Amino acid sequence: MNRMNRDQMAARVARDIPEGAYVNLGIGLPTKVANYLPQDRDIFLQSENGLLGMGPAPAPGEEDWELINAGKQAVTLLTGGCFFHHADSFAMMRGGHIDICVLGAFQVAVNGDLANWHTGEPGAIPAVGGAMDLAIGAKQTFVMMDLLTKQGTSKLVEACTYPLTGLACVSRVYTDLAVFDVGPRGASVVELVEGLSLDELGRLTGVPLGNEVQAA
Repeated sequence: MNRMNRDQMAARVARDIPEGAYVNLGIGLPTKVANYLPQDRDIFLQSENGLLGMGPAPAPGEEDWELINAGKQAVTLLTGGCFFHHADSFAMMRGGHIDICVLGAFQVAVNGDLANWHTGEPGAIPAVGGAMDLAIGAKQTFVMMDLLTKQGTSKLVEACTYPLTGLACVSRVYTDLAVFDVGPRGASVVELVEGLSLDELGRLTGVPLGNEVQAA
């Protein structure tokens, strides 16, 4: 099968972000989405540390380390971008002013429950950050993640076993093998990679899957 790499996953998410959207990209893999947003589409990236109008990553050697995102990565600022207090940023997130947030996850349940801040393992370092505020405050929550753990266990599950970040908040899940819609009616397959069948995908996930599939 033609498993998508992380840049391909980021480009796939970028395709689904509409003109005029206000978007927060979570720490880690979701930050790559900024590099694939079409230049002819007005999309406003918000960062919880107090930025609006964030641009793609700077070229190597052109970093300004006083201009960073919430993950402490160097970023750029588009014309018209602005800075503001951390409290104002969280007011945007909690007040329903963000159209889409894109987050990573340890697990997503077929009903849209999200677990992405703690595995519950002894010695694991919890790191919720603004994830709870974003997951519930944004109008739509997208998740980017590998479909399987290193041990081969599906991260798309019938019910989350890790501590929850938010209940029924995720609407779409982007993975290296398939794109899923999740919600009250369960999980359905929107796209899957070339060379992977629906039957095999069902075996990998171990959850019931509806079918809206098209070739990725």
